[in-house]
Amino acid sequence: MSTVFPVIPFVLATALGVNGVRSRKLTPSGAATAFVVAFLMMAAPVRAIGASLIVFYLLATQATKYGNKRKAQLEEGFQDAGYRTGWQVLCNSTAAFVAAIVWSMTFTPNVLPWSVLPSILPQGPLYDSESCQFACCLGDTLASELGILSASPPILLTTLKSVPPGTNGAISVGGTLASVAGGCVVGLTIFASLVVENSACRAEWMGILPSLVLWGTVAGLLGSMLDSFLGATLQRTRYSVDSKRILQDASVPREKESIKVVSGLNLLNNNQVRPVTSNQPCGLINVRIGEPNLFHGDGGGSRVACLARPKRHRF
Repeated sequence: MSTVFPVIPFVLATALGVNGVRSRKLTPSGAATAFVVAFLMMAAPVRAIGASLIVFYLLATQATKYGNKRKAQLEEGFQDAGYRTGWQVLCNSTAAFVAAIVWSMTFTPNVLPWSVLPSILPQGPLYDSESCQFACCLGDTLASELGILSASPPILLTTLKSVPPGTNGAISVGGTLASVAGGCVVGLTIFASLVVENSACRAEWMGILPSLVLWGTVAGLLGSMLDSFLGATLQRTRYSVDSKRILQDASVPREKESIKVVSGLNLLNNNQVRPVTSNQPCGLINVRIGEPNLFHGDGGGSRVACLARPKRHRF
């Protein structure tokens, strides 16, 4: 069997990487990492994987830029375009990246330059890992980037006491709603992609729509809440009494600057928290969705029937 080079995923991944560098959304290492991750994920046989990646990237970067002047007043060292590094890209995509590669190796070994894994892996858990991670990450990102601008004062998740905007572990009405919306958007994106590309999914759309939207929404909320819990307990938040701004993890206080520790232990930073907040909820959801009769009949019913026949794309 000859290997088919995925041209369209290559072009789209290149465009995302170039856009990231030119708009200062990504560092050079971030752009290079994003290109590799996006190319291999979008080369997967199910277009919903690439679609959810693109939606996550576009919404997350726009949310980061939104209200940048106000954010700069609240956070020391705020980067107005969210200049993401390669490590940060991986923190937001590792589980989905691995799931997409394994799926491609299983169902379309002629598309990617390897064919070492037999087609014996279950589709459901692989696909759920991908969709769940983007739902968790988008929910958490929107909660962080939009919640800081919320009109209602934030409270610390563990104490329910008011804290300065931007505090790790703080929650607000606006941020919580944003996390729910983020997860829901990912679920709707995956649903729309599956229905457009797969006739089996179109025939069974009433069976897959509620489950994808429900668990996408749950993943977005869980990811945000877990991030807040870890931020409040294991991630230190420092506040400058002089400038009245939250200090970033890498911020170095000025000489004689009065610094107050608002919450948390100095054990984790943002990049270390993100893999946990996106992977742990996915593990719980994968266990839950694998239970018999959750969707329809035998072990997932219409959803499994839809995903069990991935379309064989040629590029």
